[in-house]
Amino acid sequence: MMYIGVDLGGTGIKAGVVNQQGEILSKGSTPTMIERPYQAIIADIAALCGRVTAEAGLTMDDIAGIGVGVPGICDPKTGVIPFCTNLGWHQIPFVEEMHKHIDKPVRVDNDATVAGLAESVAGVSAGSQASVFITLGTGVGGGIIINGRPYSGAHGVGSEIGHMILKMDGEMCTCGNQGCFERYASATAIIREARRAVEKHSESAIMEACGGDPEKINAKIVIDCAKANDPTALTVFDGYVRGLAHGIVSIINVLDPEVIVLGGGVSAAGEYLLDAVRAEVEKHIFYKTMPHAHIELAQLGPDAGIIGAAMLCK
Repeated sequence: MMYIGVDLGGTGIKAGVVNQQGEILSKGSTPTMIERPYQAIIADIAALCGRVTAEAGLTMDDIAGIGVGVPGICDPKTGVIPFCTNLGWHQIPFVEEMHKHIDKPVRVDNDATVAGLAESVAGVSAGSQASVFITLGTGVGGGIIINGRPYSGAHGVGSEIGHMILKMDGEMCTCGNQGCFERYASATAIIREARRAVEKHSESAIMEACGGDPEKINAKIVIDCAKANDPTALTVFDGYVRGLAHGIVSIINVLDPEVIVLGGGVSAAGEYLLDAVRAEVEKHIFYKTMPHAHIELAQLGPDAGIIGAAMLCK
């Protein structure tokens, strides 16, 4: 049985034909061009699905279904996308529109959720009954997988891990609340705290690495400087690790998953980040004598969106 997975982003659309084991047989991409009406973008998605199917040497008769990961809130039950900031979409009848072009079952879900599903099928959390995927990027996204299925809640807005409130009256979040997890565990959080830190410590290696312009600070610069034992960078990194670990411990206490998977841009710090997070989480585990979730790095990289979207149909 073959499936098509679509990774819909604000800049580009990626799609691929995927088998039941989560292996990609063919893939392609096309620009999103978000200034266009949603009907035009969905027509391009359908055309791309046809193209990757042909490149795999197949026809639509060989395809069991099409899954789509979207960077926004989806209602898997209705196929409607109520809200997608990156595309400027509100209440888009996505599945209904896709059916105007392709007569196949179509499933939609949040992009972080489908990435988590991909890891649970073909990545680091494969074989687990319960896993949580956390994307550490500009914000923090999440995917909760239980018994092989993504959990999206009663209204399609579950797995919004980044908007757990971690600190009462904390940092203002773009969602309008204060103290959200993503304000402490995202790349944006690292950059914010580094800029604050170099105001007091201009001698930091961070300033040299960004050419003396704090506006050019990024998460990689800070982490690289921390690896080189720059005191200011280490302070920022340690604060970041504490925020991330506190959120992870809350997830463990509520869901008790077997595996927690870290993905997204910040996870490129690799074992340096992983070792620090594991050590910090260990300090705060509630049940000291009980086993708890393994914390691992994502394995599938940029293909996770395609693989996970396809697995929505499986």
